[in-house]
Amino acid sequence: MADDAQNKESMKEAIETLNQIVSSNSTPKTIKKSITDLIADLNNQEYSLSVRAANTISLLDDVTQDPNMPSYVRTQLWQAVSKLESIRE
Repeated sequence: MADDAQNKESMKEAIETLNQIVSSNSTPKTIKKSITDLIADLNNQEYSLSVRAANTISLLDDVTQDPNMPSYVRTQLWQAVSKLESIRE
């Protein structure tokens, strides 16, 4: 069973990475909107950390398929996915 503090730290790091993407001037507006919505979902306390992480991973997979996305933004999104994948109950 994963440590709760470790899960919270992974969630915090993933949110920080997503916030960096949103604050970048070179990120397309449509992608910023999608990621902003995902950050709000991650901060929603209604569901457990692992459920929020799993939902976000699924949605980020769709976001990374956007042909307008710069490759370095895609790489940052994969870093966030990696952090979210480490969250387990």
